[in-house]
Amino acid sequence: MIIRTTGLMLAVITLLIVVGCNNEEKVMKPAMDGTPYLLSSQPTDVLQVKQFLEQAKDGDKVAVVGRIGGERNPWVKGLAIFTIVDNSLTPCDEIPEDQCPTPWDYCCATDIATSRIAVEIVDKNGEIVLESANRLLKVKELQRVVVQGTTRRDDDGKVSLIATGIFVEP
Repeated sequence: MIIRTTGLMLAVITLLIVVGCNNEEKVMKPAMDGTPYLLSSQPTDVLQVKQFLEQAKDGDKVAVVGRIGGERNPWVKGLAIFTIVDNSLTPCDEIPEDQCPTPWDYCCATDIATSRIAVEIVDKNGEIVLESANRLLKVKELQRVVVQGTTRRDDDGKVSLIATGIFVEP
């Protein structure tokens, strides 16, 4: 009985070690190189997010400036998708005496729904890059970015920006 129990315990411990090591490898995986998606200079003829939303037509080539945010978590884990917000909105950390722990969600703004867009970073084949955008581009919430890309408007009227290049403001 002791031998059987000991054997079972060893099997469980071995399994935990194998699973633990595999999970650790996934966590420690280095980020993809985002350099191919970064622009070295800021595009010209840049639109604000609200301007873009007002005049966006499917297939338009545009450049849009905004701040990363608009949601408590503006990133999509494992996919290069994030949201940006119009520069006219004020994040909570710039409002005197506001103590919001997530100022990039713009919870104080009443028009956030009409002031943010989703940005999708795609590869040469038009597929969404399989890396979280914050890791890929080494950016964080509230950073200003200029996204160069193509407008996509779906049948429901939802607008997103398919990025071909991103300029991160210093």
